[in-house]
Amino acid sequence: MPDTSLLVEAAAYICAIWSFFVFLVQAVGISRIFASCSYRPRPPVAPSLPKDQIPHVTIIRPVKGLEPELYSCLASTFQLDYPRDKLTVYLCVAEKTDPAYPVLVKLVQDFSGFDARVFVEEDDPLLHGSAGHVDNLGPNPKIRNISRAYREAKGDIIWMIDCNVWVGKGTAGRMVDKLLGLRHDGKKAKPYKFVHMLPLVVDTASLWDCSRQNETENETLLSPPPPSSTELPTPTLAARIQDHGGGRLDEMFMATTHAKFYSAINTVGIAPCIVGKSNMFRKSHLDTLTDPAQNPALPTGKSHPTGIDYFSNYICEDHLIGDLLFRSKLHGMKNHGLVFGDLAVQPTAGMSVMAYIGRRVRWLRARKWTVIAATLVEPGVESLLCCAYFSFAATTIPWCHETVGVPQTWAAMRWFWVATVALWMMGDWFTFRRLHAGHSTEVDERTPRFARGTSNRGGSLRRSFLVEWLPAWVGREVLALPIWTWAVLLGATVNWRGKKFFVRMDMSVVEYGGACSDAGGRRGVQSPNGGRSRSKNRQD
Repeated sequence: MPDTSLLVEAAAYICAIWSFFVFLVQAVGISRIFASCSYRPRPPVAPSLPKDQIPHVTIIRPVKGLEPELYSCLASTFQLDYPRDKLTVYLCVAEKTDPAYPVLVKLVQDFSGFDARVFVEEDDPLLHGSAGHVDNLGPNPKIRNISRAYREAKGDIIWMIDCNVWVGKGTAGRMVDKLLGLRHDGKKAKPYKFVHMLPLVVDTASLWDCSRQNETENETLLSPPPPSSTELPTPTLAARIQDHGGGRLDEMFMATTHAKFYSAINTVGIAPCIVGKSNMFRKSHLDTLTDPAQNPALPTGKSHPTGIDYFSNYICEDHLIGDLLFRSKLHGMKNHGLVFGDLAVQPTAGMSVMAYIGRRVRWLRARKWTVIAATLVEPGVESLLCCAYFSFAATTIPWCHETVGVPQTWAAMRWFWVATVALWMMGDWFTFRRLHAGHSTEVDERTPRFARGTSNRGGSLRRSFLVEWLPAWVGREVLALPIWTWAVLLGATVNWRGKKFFVRMDMSVVEYGGACSDAGGRRGVQSPNGGRSRSKNRQD
C-alpha cells in the first residue's frame, strides 16, 4: 500500500499549485480592472475619419418583456457619439403582444431621425411567410428573434447588444476602433475578429424602502401609477431580502468573481471568454465560417443555414460564435479584444433570491458540456474552497513547517483559512468599488442614474460595507457551491425566454413542447461539431 503521508503531501502540493494559480489570475484581473476603470477613456478615432471611411454599423437588440429601465437601455443606442447616417438600429421582438412592443414603437418615434426599425419574429417571411416554415430555424428563441435583422443588416459590422444593457456614448467608436485596429497616432494596429465589453450589473432596488421598487420606467411610460389606496402593507426585512435580494447577489457576482476572471482571461487571451451582452464582429466572417462550402472544418452531409441562423439549434450561441471565430484562421487578425474601460451596464430590480439561483443554474447548465473543463474546476476558483486548498497546503507541506515555522495543526489551518478569506474579501471589496464608481463612464445629462456610478453627481449610492455589501458577499460565496452542485450534477434542463430546453452531453439541445421529431414530444437538434463533444477552457 502507498504511504498515506506521501499521498497527503502530494495532495498538499497540488493544492498549493492550484491556489497560487488562482491567486495569480485574480491579481491579473484586478490590476487590469484598476488600470482601465480609473479614468475616462480617450475619444474614439472612427467617428472622426473622413465620411467615406467611417464604417457602417448595424446594431441588433433582441427584446423580450419589460426589463428594468428598458427604455433608457435601448435609448442609449440612439445617443451614441457616432455619425447618425452610419448607424442602423434594429429592435427585435417575438410578437406584437409582447409588453415591450409599445416601448420599441415609442423609441422609433422618439428618435425618428435614425435609420431604425422594429422587427417582429411572427412577421418574418422565413418562418411565417407563404414560402417559409416555422422549422426553418432551430428552437433558440434569441436567434429566431434576430434572424431577420441579421439577414437585412446594412454594412459589414454587426453589433449585438442585449436589450437590458446600457452603453456609453463613445462605446460604438471605441468598439469599431478595436475591431479595425485604429489608433490615435494614425498608425494601424492588428485588427480583431471579435470585440466585446465587460458586463456590470447594478441593482436599482432598495431593500430598505420597497414601497415603489417594483415600478420601472417602462411601466410609467405605458400606464399611470396605481392609486395609493392599492398599496400593499410593507413586508418584513426577511421577506424583502427573499423577494429582492437576488439583484444584490447578481450584482456581487458580476463585479467580483466574474469581472476578475473575465478581465484576466481576456488580458492573456489564451481562450475564448465572452458573454452575449455587447459583442461586435463582421458579418462577412460569420457568413463564410458557417458555410460548409467555404469552411472545411464544419461537418458535411447536412443542410445548414449560414450566418447567425447556423446557431439557432444551440442554447449558448454567444460562446459558439466567439469560439468559432477564435478557432478559425483569418489572416492578419487577432482573436478576441475586450474594450477595457467601457462597461455594458445592466440594471436589475426586483430579482428574488430564487430567480438569481435559477439564472446561475441556467448559465452553468447551458455551458457545462461546451466548456466542461472550466465547469468542473469552477468550485475551486471560489473563495471558500480555494482558500481551504491554500490553508491545507500551508499547514501540510514540510517546507512551510521547517522553514517558516507554520504549525501543522487543524487550528493553524483554520486561522490560515480565515486570514486568506478575509484578504480575498478585501480584494473583492476594492474591485467592486472601482467598477461601481463609474470613473470610466462618460456622463452627461442623458446618462441615467444607474449608469453614472457612485463617484458622479446624481449617481447611485455607495453600498455600506457592513450593512449592504458584506451580507451580499457572504451570501454569494456561500451559495456558490450548492448552485454549482445543483446545476452540474443534478440536472440538465434550462428555462430560457419562456421555453424549456434539455442540454445533451454531445452539445445538442432539445426543446420541450416543440415539434415532435424524437421521443417525448421534444424537437431534437444536432451538435455544431457533428455530435462530438468539445471542451474549451472558458471562464464565463
